Amino acid sequence: MTARASVEQFLAELAHQRRASPHTLDAYRHDLDTLLELAGDADARQLQPFQLRRQAMQLHARGLAPRSLARLLSAWRAWYRWLAKRGEIARNPCDGVRAPKQPKRLPKALSIGQTMALLDVPADTALDARDLAMFELFYSSGLRLAELAGLDVNGGLDLDAGEVTVTGKRAKTRIVPLGAKCAAAVRAWLAQRPALAGAEEPALFVNRRGARLTPRSIERRLDLWARRRGAEVHVHPHMLRHSFASHLLQSSGDLRAVQEMLGHANIGTTQIYTHLDFQHLAKVYDAAHPRAKKK
Repeated sequence: MTARASVEQFLAELAHQRRASPHTLDAYRHDLDTLLELAGDADARQLQPFQLRRQAMQLHARGLAPRSLARLLSAWRAWYRWLAKRGEIARNPCDGVRAPKQPKRLPKALSIGQTMALLDVPADTALDARDLAMFELFYSSGLRLAELAGLDVNGGLDLDAGEVTVTGKRAKTRIVPLGAKCAAAVRAWLAQRPALAGAEEPALFVNRRGARLTPRSIERRLDLWARRRGAEVHVHPHMLRHSFASHLLQSSGDLRAVQEMLGHANIGTTQIYTHLDFQHLAKVYDAAHPRAKKK
């Protein structure tokens, strides 16, 4: 059996036994075709780790992004693993081959002015009151999308104390403060909620039919809300969480407190917001320092 025939058999097994999606199969086929092409006259099944590493370096030098290279190597690794299980090769030559590290992408946050323009607006209808309460909660307390969608009327919210209790990743519960504007927005929504929600519905945020809003529906409502108010960027729930963390860190400088409020298990995850804070400071420096201004 040729290497090409072996690849086709591997893909057929992915399709029928593992029920891989057409998208996955197309991606695997493309990446394995690349491997066979790079192997040239050599049998791709007999390539050594140093040869695969050199091929990966060549692809990176041609401009293949680290993320794409990592996906390609994953496909190669899966094929070689399949060959090893069948006894056709002694070991997986791709196991030690890694793509270059991807540069960390900083989360996008709104400026304070952009956030105020998004939230300092009247809520004329019941749905507007609901949406404003949701978006205030995202920004005021830094909630994750799933955390907000899972809130119930009679669980988690204490508007008099100005706090909300949520259960986040790894079933970890935390208590987060919420501001006066957020509390006022939630109270305004609670006054309107009985017109939409059934008596037995526990969800804090419901749709027109009175059922709990799904995370996807919340995303769509925020996108629509932002576009109606002239936002020049796509605003999504996690952007409001990023904005919460960035603005809080700019004002307080207390990384540990921000970590607790975000519910991060590792402070290293929270430290990315120090980079956002530095970007803010760098912009101020560039705009204000006499030696920073370009002639």
